[in-house]
Amino acid sequence: MKHNYLPMTPDEVRDAGWDGVDVVLVTGDAYVDHPSFGAAVIGRTLQKQGYTVAILSQPDWRSCEDFRTFGKPRLFFGITSGNMDSMINKYTALRKVRNDDAYSEGGEPFRRPDRAAIVYGCRAREAFKDVPVVMGGIESSLRRFAHYDYWSDEIRRSVLLDAKADLLVYGMGERQAVEIARRLSGGEDIRAMRDIPGTMYPLAGSGASPPSPGPNVLYLPAFEEVKSDPEMFSLATKLIIEKAAPYGAASTASATAPRLLVQTHGKKAVVQVGPPPPLTTGQMDALYELPYTRKPHPRYVRPIPAFTMIRNSVTAMRGCFGGCSFCAIALHQGRDIQSRSPSSIVREMERIASSKGFDGTITDVGGPTANMYMMGGRDRLRCARCTRPSCLYPAVCPNLNTDHGPLIRLLRRARRVRGVKHVFVSSGIRMDLALRSPEYIEEVARHHTGGRMKVAPEHVSERVLNLMKKPGIEVFERFVRLFEKFSPDKGDRSVVPYIITSHPGTTITEAAELSRYLQKNGYRPREVQDFIPSPMTVSTSMYRTGIDPFSGKRIYVPRGEREKRLFRKLAQYFKPENRHTVARVLAERGRNKRGKKDTP
Repeated sequence: MKHNYLPMTPDEVRDAGWDGVDVVLVTGDAYVDHPSFGAAVIGRTLQKQGYTVAILSQPDWRSCEDFRTFGKPRLFFGITSGNMDSMINKYTALRKVRNDDAYSEGGEPFRRPDRAAIVYGCRAREAFKDVPVVMGGIESSLRRFAHYDYWSDEIRRSVLLDAKADLLVYGMGERQAVEIARRLSGGEDIRAMRDIPGTMYPLAGSGASPPSPGPNVLYLPAFEEVKSDPEMFSLATKLIIEKAAPYGAASTASATAPRLLVQTHGKKAVVQVGPPPPLTTGQMDALYELPYTRKPHPRYVRPIPAFTMIRNSVTAMRGCFGGCSFCAIALHQGRDIQSRSPSSIVREMERIASSKGFDGTITDVGGPTANMYMMGGRDRLRCARCTRPSCLYPAVCPNLNTDHGPLIRLLRRARRVRGVKHVFVSSGIRMDLALRSPEYIEEVARHHTGGRMKVAPEHVSERVLNLMKKPGIEVFERFVRLFEKFSPDKGDRSVVPYIITSHPGTTITEAAELSRYLQKNGYRPREVQDFIPSPMTVSTSMYRTGIDPFSGKRIYVPRGEREKRLFRKLAQYFKPENRHTVARVLAERGRNKRGKKDTP
């Protein structure tokens, strides 16, 4: 080939000297050969194992012709909607169509269909009926069971059934993809693959028999139950969350056997095999040091906004044990932190620093969070018995190693890389963890902040924060005091809060409380996000059912567009167009008698 990318055209396949391809990876994103893009990671991983892989990027889904571009794949089609759920990518919290797509060339919208994972899966099946179809990526991960779809306002079936796929890979998926390819190349029928950790398979037809109930088999409430009964939907959410961790997924009676989660859909069913163990540091290093070009494919002329944002960032770790109710990271990447070695991270920085056009700034070193690097449970057997969705809420687990020392040493080493002028921390800092290491806060404040540090208290109301599984606002205040003490910039506020409005549990009382707090403390948050119910999260379950899955208590849920707009205005009180409304609402709240319950 004339370049070192995975081929995107038949001509590039021929240039590589191949007479066909083993795997066609279909993605809703533009193809960027960078480890932040899932299709590139899976493709490079398979390539490393000797398989030939082609990328079918943003195909025309209106027919199956584009899915025949490379001829018949010898092993399987790999389907992903891209780095984002296709519905969240396209629609806002108010269900309005977005006018751009950060993962497309030039930010051009409408390059992928709604519910792309399903559409791509069906088109691949139509193109070659006898070629196995394997789904993966975040959209498939978060829609693998019966789930609430905000944009249609209904409970939908598992995408595995609707896409007519043979297997669904949940989580990051590199090991699963290699194992599937290995077995298929050895002649095994994909319908016989029922034991690969981190996969889900369908049961349909008269010959399909679901697993018998037992110590390692858990039946979730059926699709019909979760669709008609909010309490059953809430229970299913709780069970899925509790069994999301690799070690918690195994029964205490047999800690090595993967637990099967089964959910029936009428006469059909989906069966989830428990997740695989976390990647080791050596495996993480090998994965991120594959021969990525770190650039978009040469076919693209216009910039790809998502690539522009992350091109000089470095992933240090995966996973998150924070357990925030609204976040899907743990359901996809897992709760166990998987960290790269400092040497591997520095080698990547050196490659970036030597690249043409590098401006001297590493824009981020982190992952889902900035400061969980090399952390985890001290006693793994204790972790295996634990069903807590969060290692930090309601308090930091005493079994958790919270040592920031490895991260501090990494950042100091990163600053010494030749050609690098600045190393910023742009990933979100978990403040309750950071407060355990004032030295870390000082390190970031003095050396790794590009202007202002954005952190995410999310809200100020104790009631809302409890539902979010976030620490109280006093944690944010303590963090700010320390950060500003160490910050060399003594001018305007150096910490900017990130806020979520209209989260389940929020009434006008909590919205007004947030507005008063922001005004009193001089915060003018530009980063305000209306709550979006993404599939399978605890907050989405609360939105759908009005029930907290863990306490069983009923809660108020803001749903109407008018109410959501009002809550956003209260958070952004400083905008001229919002001032009149904010003043009126706060005056009305102030006239309420003490102790009187506010209504939305």
